[in-house]
Amino acid sequence: MVIRVVIADDHQIVRQGLISLLEREPDIQVVGEASDGLELVNLVRKLKPNVAVTDITMPGLNGFEAIQRIQAHPQRPKLICLSVHGDPRLVRAILDMGVSGYLVKGCAFHELILAVRTAMADQTYLSPELTHLVTQQSRSAEADLPQHMSLTSREREIVQLFAEGRNTHQIAERLHISAKTVATHREHVMEKLGITGIAELTRYAIREGLCSVCAPCPASKFSCVTSTSACCVSDPIQAPTNPQSLPTTPG
Repeated sequence: MVIRVVIADDHQIVRQGLISLLEREPDIQVVGEASDGLELVNLVRKLKPNVAVTDITMPGLNGFEAIQRIQAHPQRPKLICLSVHGDPRLVRAILDMGVSGYLVKGCAFHELILAVRTAMADQTYLSPELTHLVTQQSRSAEADLPQHMSLTSREREIVQLFAEGRNTHQIAERLHISAKTVATHREHVMEKLGITGIAELTRYAIREGLCSVCAPCPASKFSCVTSTSACCVSDPIQAPTNPQSLPTTPG
């Protein structure tokens, strides 16, 4: 049986590297790639892959929301997260969403292959360096979960869009809701998180993996690092010199 895989990561060099390495395996075929969460959701619905390998921090629709939407699909694939985020609270929250694996970027390539095959065997794969940290946490202790897990899916989506530099009217247009509804969601979010301003909300979103520091700025072709549309060009990403290691770009 050939395992049909789709890859989602907002960095093209990471996607190309993963595709090149995965397609060396005789039983794995990469059938699609996505640069953001919404594109991943649409690819899964269209291509019906066996496995989806996804980053967490992606523009527009992050990995949290993409996973939730995919898990609601009747023909959902096995999901494997590949991210720089190793916070055990976040990892546990992702595992509790029903994913089949979580790997930290920078792991050896053979781990990803093992994770794909483990997922196809209806088992869960976790990077060895995370296993001890995650098992120390009680999987039933809600107090240890990231605060943003108390937000609704729509509220997390709005947090991400504000953090990426969009204003109320831009968010309303993107989500096809009123500006008043966006403002109401923002008030609820800030109350739940104990946050008082957009700058603090942006820092929170980046820290918790809801938004990338390199998220596309709606006002520029460059990379936005604050919600005030102050933009910069990020350092060029170098191709990995060791083909057996996975790229470690932010996300």
